[in-house]
Amino acid sequence: MSELSGRQRLETPRGTRGLRFHIDVEAVGRVSENIARFLGTGRYLLIQTVIVIVWVALNVFAVRLQWDPYPFILLNLAFSTQAAYAAPLILLAQNRQENRDRVSLEEDRARAAQTKADTEFLARELAALRLAVGEVATRDYLRRELDDIRQMLTDLGERESGRDEDEPRPTTPKPRSRK
Repeated sequence: MSELSGRQRLETPRGTRGLRFHIDVEAVGRVSENIARFLGTGRYLLIQTVIVIVWVALNVFAVRLQWDPYPFILLNLAFSTQAAYAAPLILLAQNRQENRDRVSLEEDRARAAQTKADTEFLARELAALRLAVGEVATRDYLRRELDDIRQMLTDLGERESGRDEDEPRPTTPKPRSRK
């Protein structure tokens, strides 16, 4: 027996038949950013200035084409409508930029914390290496010890050459104290 989907099953009530209007928030945000970016350009200001000059010139000088006489109420309405839409779009673009800045700031803080932890680790490692190097024999210390051993061997050789066969030989030299 074939299974019927949820829409086709008779015991399942149908959903509402109202209009389902879905707005993609990201798409609206991108469009608002593009509009806000365009409203802040010199090109937009130039286009708006040309439109206003043509509008006023046609309504003042072209008597037959006067669709908006002197107080220019229709032009004022167009600017008011433009401002009513531009302000929320600009605010939406600013909110999106603020969210991006917040995410960037959080990433920077995390990166700074990681850098600080890495730096502290490296400082501890460097301190441990300095302590370890302090315990290792230095070149000057080894030279001194080798010079002392050479001197002891020379003294021992001189004693042996000047000593008779009857005298007992020392088996080990006396150790010198460390300086």
